[in-house]
Amino acid sequence: MAALGWLHPRRRSATARSVLAGEASAEAARKSSQELEELHGRAADAPPDETAPEAPEFPVAGDEKAAAFFDLDNTVMQGAALFHFGRGLYKRKFFQRRELARFAWQQAWFRMAGIEDPEHMQDARDSALSIVKGHRVAELMSIGEEIYDEYMAERIWPGTRALAQAHLDAGQKVWLVTAAPVETATIIARRLGLTGALGTVAESVHGVYTGKLVGEPLHGPAKAEAVRALAAAEGLDLARCAAYSDSHNDIPMLSLVGHPYAINPDAKLRKHARAREWRLRDYRTGRKAAKVGIPAAAGVGALAGGTAAAIALHRRRH
Repeated sequence: MAALGWLHPRRRSATARSVLAGEASAEAARKSSQELEELHGRAADAPPDETAPEAPEFPVAGDEKAAAFFDLDNTVMQGAALFHFGRGLYKRKFFQRRELARFAWQQAWFRMAGIEDPEHMQDARDSALSIVKGHRVAELMSIGEEIYDEYMAERIWPGTRALAQAHLDAGQKVWLVTAAPVETATIIARRLGLTGALGTVAESVHGVYTGKLVGEPLHGPAKAEAVRALAAAEGLDLARCAAYSDSHNDIPMLSLVGHPYAINPDAKLRKHARAREWRLRDYRTGRKAAKVGIPAAAGVGALAGGTAAAIALHRRRH
């Protein structure tokens, strides 16, 4: 899938790769959204969430020039989408034990070092991409539907879901924005009745993954570029739009809109949000809120987290 690794074009600047990734994601998001509207209609795709808390206390104006952009991992859903996707692929024997051990080691190194060494990350990205290279897009989409039901559906934050529904009820479009594969993100958006999703775009030829990405993962500045590109294509006024995230990595995206919200924020985002008087919401309770948890790494980091979990599950069962 798209965000299982990165393509590293050495001759492009990081900014150029971010713009390319953002524009590709926006194009894919608009296409999938139009297909969903034609097949189902937005109203039919957005059933009320009976488990959600009371309506948000802040007003969401009905404004055709406004939209809402939601980060996925730890904002809309507990944990990382690719963590659960990795578990699903392992269950379906996409990985060999040797690959699992390699991904687990790469993830451990990444977390301990806390930096992205170019050569190390390139190796991790290449090995992750090799998993889906040669697989058909339709196959991974079908598997993604199953994995959503198995691991993700019960992990949606009711509070954040209510925020998204408030925008929908006001007649606004709502988009997920994530480093996860655009195919996975689109499945989640559709299941939640949202408009669509911006995600990392993998290259495919005749419906088969090539093992390369278009640009880079939709992470950090690339998310802001994707939102900017989509807003331009949709005729949105970013000053009237809202964005939601848990991570300081998404400050570029949050700073782009007129109504930024910190949801279940990490320490750096909480500090940044308070300094700028952004609204905060924390749906974690007790130890979960205090502990915050391990931040979800983008791309191969998140996948490696999933493979590490798969190893642990395998050992526990055997």
